[in-house]
Amino acid sequence: MEIVSRVNDLKTLVRQAKQAGKSVGFVPTMGYLHEGHLTLMRQAKSENGIVVASIFVNPLQFGPSEDYATYPRDFERDSKLASTAGVDILFAPEVAQMYPRGVENMLTMVEVRRLSERLCGKARPGHFQGVATVVCKLFNLVEPDAAYFGQKDAQQVVVIKRMVEDLNMNLRIVAVPIVRESDGLARSSRNVYLDAKERQAALVLYESLMLAREKLTGGLRDAAQIIKLMNELINKQPLAKIDYISISDSETLDELVVVDRPALIALAVRIGKTRLIDNVLWEG
Repeated sequence: MEIVSRVNDLKTLVRQAKQAGKSVGFVPTMGYLHEGHLTLMRQAKSENGIVVASIFVNPLQFGPSEDYATYPRDFERDSKLASTAGVDILFAPEVAQMYPRGVENMLTMVEVRRLSERLCGKARPGHFQGVATVVCKLFNLVEPDAAYFGQKDAQQVVVIKRMVEDLNMNLRIVAVPIVRESDGLARSSRNVYLDAKERQAALVLYESLMLAREKLTGGLRDAAQIIKLMNELINKQPLAKIDYISISDSETLDELVVVDRPALIALAVRIGKTRLIDNVLWEG
């Protein structure tokens, strides 16, 4: 595995691979890798000639009161894990490589309107603009044939897919199912923030999603009623504070009154000081 930190070195390696006729799969990450990331990398490896992965904690997508400075980082561990998952090129740039004039001097931003303002976007203004901008930059650098994202970040997947469609980008987006612990908790880099009691309390996210799926399977289609039941379940957990619960169209993220089409059931809940997200797709 080649490890590069400079944009020009990345471009050179990708160009050599393409000249050799190899397809390029790309997995963008913010590091502190877990099994969810490794699943993306292994799938990319199975479907492409080479795999490029990036590790970059993007300051543009963190709000002023969010955890950019304390976001977990362990590059030595991450590089070993990426290598075992089949990554061929690991791109780990400093902020100055991605934003040569400084983050504060970025004049060009990518904004996917409406989709970015819903769900997590309500509580995190500017977040998805930062995500779309950095992903667009990485796509321009790597020029992948396919890019792989985890379904846990469902809104991000919807936003990136629409950006690719609207801007006629020449790649496909692959959404890979959520990787969960044996008890249902979605794998997340932020799980490291949870102590033992909080870790147990966090199971209420998955439990509430399974409740929603159970009610839909049983024929209930009233979104407000399902959300009410999810609220009641989560509010029984004293360490949990709901940010939002949503049942929306899986492509437009428009809130549904009646669940009569493929839907995204998504939620964000604070467990102690840690904000966790999770979701399930309902195909009907």
